[in-house]
Amino acid sequence: MKELNELILPKDVRFTEEHEWARLQEGHVQVGISDYAQDQLGDIVYVELPEAGAVFSKGEEFGTVESVKTVSELYMPVSGELVTINEELTDHPEYVNADPYGKGWMIEVKPKDPGEMDSLLDTSTYLKILEG
Repeated sequence: MKELNELILPKDVRFTEEHEWARLQEGHVQVGISDYAQDQLGDIVYVELPEAGAVFSKGEEFGTVESVKTVSELYMPVSGELVTINEELTDHPEYVNADPYGKGWMIEVKPKDPGEMDSLLDTSTYLKILEG
């Protein structure tokens, strides 16, 4: 397990208390799980994601991540329509461990209300939550 000061917590993403991250780029919101979440889960062996076109509300479950330790649900950080899923995770779920904010992204959403991003946690607030 990583120490808190070893975690990668980019400044250009927002976080949920359930450890998903969201990054607004070119009108879409890219979503994945935080470095903290992947570290706690251990080696990820399977990622289950919905089909593109599915519509979700903020806080709704959109998929699962299976590791050698457990299965964990994934929750939408913002409401919207799924426009893209990271197909590479089907064959390479380990990308979530190796690069959670890059190759390990999970979905891209066309947000119903981009203002919902403002309700997510910034990096410093998320770190305070992790510190307990």
